[in-house]
Amino acid sequence: MATSGRAESRDGRAVERRARTDYTGGVYGSMLASSVIIGAGAPGAYPRLEIVLLLLLTGLVFWIAHVHAQLFGARLARRSPDRRIVLEVCRDEWPIVKAAVPPAAAVAASPLLGLDVQGSLWLALAVAVAGQVGWSVAAARRAHAPRGMVAVTASVNLLLGLLIVALKLYLTH
Repeated sequence: MATSGRAESRDGRAVERRARTDYTGGVYGSMLASSVIIGAGAPGAYPRLEIVLLLLLTGLVFWIAHVHAQLFGARLARRSPDRRIVLEVCRDEWPIVKAAVPPAAAVAASPLLGLDVQGSLWLALAVAVAGQVGWSVAAARRAHAPRGMVAVTASVNLLLGLLIVALKLYLTH
């Protein structure tokens, strides 16, 4: 009976860790996408295709870096990685890449809205900031946080996103 309780507890911790990782990676990936957009908006702007690739490939590189850090950091100190652990870490860190997709899609779709490259960067930045706020709200709600805490996390992430927007304004004007 005690073994079953330990297994349930371990399974519960795994689900909780996975949920926390998913949302943390999403918030982090959205902030990463915002910083890529700022860099792409600096003098000598990139064409749209390069911006889309820059967003997606940067997310992918950071995903690989996080997987590497997880596998060769704390995980290896406890046990050797096997195929299951490697796949679990890859899955847990994947939201970093997923968070880059909406801003990249915004850049790709921006010609349909009649936007020039700078306009597409602003659209992508707005999408990335909205994603950052959305991921944080989803995390708070999934953790059954009270409404006040959901509002606080949304506000903090919106403030961080607006700080990134302010940096873009400062760097491009």
